[in-house]
Amino acid sequence: MIALRANSVKQKMFLPVLLFIFLLIPTLSIGQNLITKEDYSRAVSFLWKNVNNKKFYDLFVPVNWFPDTTGFWYIDFHPGGKRFKKLDLEKQLVTDLFDHKKMAGILEEKFEKNINPDSLPFHTVEYLHKDTLRFSVKGKNFDLDLNTYQIQAFGKDGDAKEIQESRSPDGKWITFARDYNLFIRSIETDEEYQLSFDGKINYEYASNYGWDDLMEGENGDRPDHFSVRWSPDSRYIQTYICDLEFAEKMYLLDWSIDSLFRPKLLSYYRGSPGDSTMVHMTPVFFDVEQKSIIPLDLPRNTHINMVSFKWSKTDGIVYALNPIRGYQRVELFRIELSTGKINTLITETSRTNIDNFDFWLVEERGAIIFASERSGWRQLYLYDQEKDKVDAVTKGTFYVNNIKFIDEEAGLIYFTASGREPGRNPYHHHLYKISFNGSELKLLTPEDANHELDFSPDGRWFCDNYSTAQKPTITVFRKTETGEIILEISRADYSGLTGMGWTPPEIFVTTARDGKTQIYGAIWKPVNFDPQKVYPVIDHSYTGPHTQMFPRDFQRVILRENQSIAELGFIVVMIDGLGSSGRSKAFHDYSYKNLGGNLADHVLAIRYLSQKYSWVDTNRVGIFGHSAGGYDAAHALLQFPDFYKVAVASSADHDHRMEKAWWPEMYMGWPVDSAYHKQSNITMASNLKGKLLLVHGGLDDNVNPSATFKLAEALVNADKQFDLMILPGQRHGYGGAALNYFRKLRWNYFVEHLLGAKPVWDFEWE
Repeated sequence: MIALRANSVKQKMFLPVLLFIFLLIPTLSIGQNLITKEDYSRAVSFLWKNVNNKKFYDLFVPVNWFPDTTGFWYIDFHPGGKRFKKLDLEKQLVTDLFDHKKMAGILEEKFEKNINPDSLPFHTVEYLHKDTLRFSVKGKNFDLDLNTYQIQAFGKDGDAKEIQESRSPDGKWITFARDYNLFIRSIETDEEYQLSFDGKINYEYASNYGWDDLMEGENGDRPDHFSVRWSPDSRYIQTYICDLEFAEKMYLLDWSIDSLFRPKLLSYYRGSPGDSTMVHMTPVFFDVEQKSIIPLDLPRNTHINMVSFKWSKTDGIVYALNPIRGYQRVELFRIELSTGKINTLITETSRTNIDNFDFWLVEERGAIIFASERSGWRQLYLYDQEKDKVDAVTKGTFYVNNIKFIDEEAGLIYFTASGREPGRNPYHHHLYKISFNGSELKLLTPEDANHELDFSPDGRWFCDNYSTAQKPTITVFRKTETGEIILEISRADYSGLTGMGWTPPEIFVTTARDGKTQIYGAIWKPVNFDPQKVYPVIDHSYTGPHTQMFPRDFQRVILRENQSIAELGFIVVMIDGLGSSGRSKAFHDYSYKNLGGNLADHVLAIRYLSQKYSWVDTNRVGIFGHSAGGYDAAHALLQFPDFYKVAVASSADHDHRMEKAWWPEMYMGWPVDSAYHKQSNITMASNLKGKLLLVHGGLDDNVNPSATFKLAEALVNADKQFDLMILPGQRHGYGGAALNYFRKLRWNYFVEHLLGAKPVWDFEWE
């Protein structure tokens, strides 16, 4: 009995202790994931609007060249405000563009308000000539005389309407549209001549297609458009017939108008992949001397693959680029307007797609430079018109980004390329020059960084903003011929960020799903990062094949706003896997008809990080994205339901069959086939396991909300839990109060469902 009593006493003493420990364990666990207003304040403090020109300055300095190439102006931001600066090329000296104190005094007198010379109420000026600048303040337009410091109002205040006429280069003619036909009027005699006669509503001369042409109701008026291009000699006019007769529409309901108690129906012309009922554009040319249309056998294409033109320096000659629907064939024509003769010069084909063909005329040498991926890498080629022959200009396993300047007299091409320099990041752009025959290739920007370049109008000089994701921007002025740095313009000041404890993201490299190709990514950590803790991972995704997300320069690492999300207790990553742009054709082609497969490398990369770092938790992986990135976010939960656990998908094209036609037809192919069905988030709705938040703007005329509603319906039918938020007054991009509301929703969705903490709703945005 005594022994039993002793054991009973021990049990009575032990049970409360055990209960206390049992209750304490979840408390300790929750305590690790507590989140406070201070965490949100820190997240807010890293938003672009709260750091741009407040915590950092001159991460990128855009320059504005004077048309006479005597220099350029730019804005120098500093802790006290901003200063308009200019570089005088002759003196190679940087000075103020104007006297800021005098300017402030003039504006104070004009607007009867105190104005700080370092905070002038405008951000841009137009250089008319060395003595006159043009600028606008509060919707009022002024010219400033730099000699007298007098300002004179010009034009009408407020927003200018679209101009509905065009003057010929020789100043003798005005062309305009009336009753859907094209007319010209003599400036000397005021006499009018009608050039077209069969125009009518929905078959409209000198009009064009506007992507955001919203119309009220089913039969509302389309916004007016007027578009013509004169030949340099004023002899010819090039324009289009905008044919809407059989074009179908998409629809929106505007619930956001306070004074209306029923929604306003909006419509707009928009074709989906495979549609024949689209807006068509027929190119037409007119002979001004003959006052008549020129009969030419040019294709009538849909607006997504309309024929485009470049005027020759030779009178009566024009070049036409014809992208065949499906984007697997591009044709370059030479057109002789006096005879109507059309010659096909270059034909480019691909078994997948062509999304980056471009050409430059070098007529003094009878040549055309064009960019092609026919070798497997985007390279430059020269087409000799006399010999009807193509020769490679550049050769190698690197990617030509763009031609910046062609020196026809010297026979030199200045171009940017990435991936050529061994051991360097393949997304960084460098400037090179090369002769027309492919010899004398020379690197002109040797710094191991990404170079963003702006050339002078005469091509003799350029401004270079160079940086990396981890090295801040240096802005320099260089001589084109040699790349020599003539003058340093500025160095980025980000001491305000480092004072907040911020460090740039970490860059990593791993192997893609093919087992051999290197792919690149970046990691953002909270400023209070503790390597002893384990953090959930959020994948910021946009696998759209027309671009890449790797932050190749210093500005982008902050512009993405990933640091704000990291401050709430996450590791944020951005990854460019196989299928994105800017590398080899084979690399890019992984995404063709396979947009749903682009996330496979993201999964591999995050697993790689978890093997490398103990603080990466692959059991708690979330993802978010907007537009094509929104498709990624929802698709991640459906394709990899055991890996991705939480997703926020905003303004997403969940089914490419419901998207605007050009983008899916470019990357998913045309005609529409079973690949569209297999990669639709809607057809995969039953796979959902994790937490999904769908967000869309009610007035999104870019990615119509219909696919989000259709996915919601599929999820309901599959008996899947999800969350849906429609922002009634928002278009494809969100703004104002709606943007902050969306940010709060997205942040808190991850805080609650991925971090496992109780979200805070009431916090300040400044």
